[in-house]
Amino acid sequence: MSAIDANVPVATEAGIEQSGWPLTMADRHWTQRQLFVVLLVAAAATWCYIIGEYVGYYLNLKMGFAAMTAGSMIGMLLVTLAVVPPATRYGMDSIASAKPQFGDRGWIITVFLQYASIIGWNSLLLIFFGKSVAQLLATMGMITPEASPLVVKISSALACLIVFLVLLRGATGLERVSMILFFFIVGIGAWMLALLLTNQSEAIAAAAPAYASGSLQWDYVTGIEIGIVSLLSWWPYIGAMVREAPDAHTATLPSMLGMGLPVPILSVVGLAAILALQISDPSAWLVQLGGTTYGVIALLFVIAANLGTAIAGVYATGIGLRQVPFLAGTRWPTVLLLALIPVAVVGIIVPELFFANFGTFLAFIGVFFAPICAIQIVDFLILRRQRINIRGVFVSGEGAPYHYWAGFNPAAILAMAAGFVTYLYLLNPVSYVSHSPYEYLTASLPTALVGGLVYLIVTLALVKPAGKGDYR
Repeated sequence: MSAIDANVPVATEAGIEQSGWPLTMADRHWTQRQLFVVLLVAAAATWCYIIGEYVGYYLNLKMGFAAMTAGSMIGMLLVTLAVVPPATRYGMDSIASAKPQFGDRGWIITVFLQYASIIGWNSLLLIFFGKSVAQLLATMGMITPEASPLVVKISSALACLIVFLVLLRGATGLERVSMILFFFIVGIGAWMLALLLTNQSEAIAAAAPAYASGSLQWDYVTGIEIGIVSLLSWWPYIGAMVREAPDAHTATLPSMLGMGLPVPILSVVGLAAILALQISDPSAWLVQLGGTTYGVIALLFVIAANLGTAIAGVYATGIGLRQVPFLAGTRWPTVLLLALIPVAVVGIIVPELFFANFGTFLAFIGVFFAPICAIQIVDFLILRRQRINIRGVFVSGEGAPYHYWAGFNPAAILAMAAGFVTYLYLLNPVSYVSHSPYEYLTASLPTALVGGLVYLIVTLALVKPAGKGDYR
């Protein structure tokens, strides 16, 4: 056991992988292949088709795929640089890795963002799960259309129960389910893309994007921006999974290729479908192409893909909630319920209301992750040179290494505010009204740059001279 490991608190009641404590080297069992499979299954979900649909409003197939790929890899690079080094070096999740930057009270900001973001994503996924089950039963003639709303609610509740039962075994349950879903998701996804390109190639080539602005440059940058923002949303997820790998070398390639690349590859299915058939949902357009049999296959794919991502999201939320002091020693099933109950409430009580307003909700959540990534990159890789006080991450109060001023680091708060204002100036994430130089730089990259610079300047000018933050 290393010197770092010897000074780290150890979980007692809960298993170590179900706790918020850092994992020691002896606790990290995932190989590069296992991590790749888990991250790929987490990335492959219904939102990929929605991402492709949005890009298809502005770009054709060739340029849309290029823009999505570029944006996705840029976004994933920011997330990887921000989270993978501290998570793999110290065995921490995304939330714990942010404590040195935000302070022993300020880190609650990241908990809120993680909780709200993942609950929002999971609500979307499990509502889609319910809708897919209802559509599957209707396609097979087992229910009438009038029964669909009730089936959606029952199926969403059932999905929550399945997620709960799988995650009772923590990361082990996540890894085993991912292994089962991997081949099904990859195989069916490739089949759907081949089917579209084979049967609709002429329609795809002739299609004109519905909302093209008239400026190809603006449209292309917008496609890149959609890719960046979509992948920045992986920040809350990734730490809980890559901490299971022994080092950054093992985790970096699976992060970039397992979580970054599948999104544009699957999103191109939604992009091609919206161009050729004006609908991105594969469970709908596959019925048009191949009848009931194809529709059933597509629905099973959507059900499996959404379930895999929801399991990963709830696990990451549970690990993040462990950082809240009064939840640190709570039984793992209770923590899982705290992560699942809001999702169940949305899926059972207000699924359609949430579904109609999800885009607005997610847009405003997503703009925060660019400055968070920049803050962590500047702090951990540049200012701290990849060294933190691991004990200090798990203690608080006056005299603690990361107490700053009343538990908050003003450098992080100001950087978040500056990044948020920068994003809103460059691009309204709801209406997509933009201001120059958005058409050259995107909105996310300047947001990250401004957030990182503000953090660096305030830290060097105020925080370090005051002896705060345990900078050595």
